[in-house]
Amino acid sequence: MSTEMVRAKDVSIRKTSSLDFKESKLVSFSKESSLESSFRVYQDGKVGIYYHIGPMDDEEGYAKAAANLVRERPYPFTLETGKRARDKREKVMTDEELRATAVSCMKYLTDNYPKFRFEMKIHGTEQDRRTINDLGMDYRHQDYSVDVGLIFKHADSKNINDGYFQFSLRTFDETIFRRMADLYLANYEKEVEIPEELIIDTQYYGLAGRVGNYLNGEELARGTSLLTGKIGEKVFSEDFTLEHDASDGESWFSTFWDGDGCVLENDKLVLVENGVPKIGFADKKTAEQYGIPHTGPAYHNFTDIPGPGGLNLRIKRSDKTIKELLNGRYAIIPLDSTSSGFNEKGDTTMVISKSLLYDGDGVVGRLPEFKVSANIFDIFGKDFIGVGSDNPITYNDKQILYRVHRT
Repeated sequence: MSTEMVRAKDVSIRKTSSLDFKESKLVSFSKESSLESSFRVYQDGKVGIYYHIGPMDDEEGYAKAAANLVRERPYPFTLETGKRARDKREKVMTDEELRATAVSCMKYLTDNYPKFRFEMKIHGTEQDRRTINDLGMDYRHQDYSVDVGLIFKHADSKNINDGYFQFSLRTFDETIFRRMADLYLANYEKEVEIPEELIIDTQYYGLAGRVGNYLNGEELARGTSLLTGKIGEKVFSEDFTLEHDASDGESWFSTFWDGDGCVLENDKLVLVENGVPKIGFADKKTAEQYGIPHTGPAYHNFTDIPGPGGLNLRIKRSDKTIKELLNGRYAIIPLDSTSSGFNEKGDTTMVISKSLLYDGDGVVGRLPEFKVSANIFDIFGKDFIGVGSDNPITYNDKQILYRVHRT
């Protein structure tokens, strides 16, 4: 007997205003908007999906999705229910406000650092995400950020560029931009020696994502992860705790529900606790396929069924600031580097061709090129110094400190 058809819809509305500067001059202003919809119908353990860009009547969208049921895309899972809305928007800038702010930022650069040439992009982006279904689900997330990316080049340099910085704010503060520019540019021309102890200071997202990949439930079950067989063992530093955190204030445009429509308790899932991997993450399909616990998160897929992923990883902060963690030592802020990537043992090498030396208060100078090596287990093990309790101006975001070794 055929079961009753259930309908669901995912919608994303995105609006972006952008200003581009070349050779320190404003060259373009543009506006973009998009409306994406994923119409879905579920029946007899199958799903039909129709993805559409632009406006479309619901009945037409669902009819097209129902027509796609013949593709027999299996999804034998009960749909989720629940109602919740989250609005992370703070200060949504008008186009004129965004333009005036961008011009003021560039004027500060050209007035104070005439020996440099700049390329800058400033985007103001607003997004509205919503998922509904016939069983009563109605989840909505709204967000807005101003994103700044600045590339700088010294007038005497023969390089294409000499460095960059970028950051995002929900309420744009030009004071932060100026402090960031001062930190990167004020002592850039001063050359300093490479310190004996090499401590990298950077945002941690890429490194945290590497560990997150090792905790993919499918990879663990198939034995292809570096953490296979190590769940429950202490393999990292006591100070290292990693979690998927859908509530993190410094994540942008991340929904609190996942691609399966699931919401985690307190919006969090602890993956590594005090150096011990606790569990791999698995969406509904992966959990059923490999007979492992369903934990979420699943990534959102507007054109297909969800899969494992959609992580928003956060490393537990230290109770010390970056300056306190350094404790009188220097840190290295990479500006331009080339990495070999991590091999099957978790080893990597990196050529740091441009970098700045940072003392926790400010940059003291520019370093020459050098090469380093590291291992992912050491980065979060014996070489892990910590994530500061503050957001120093270096990145205006969470920062990780870890040792590397010169080669």
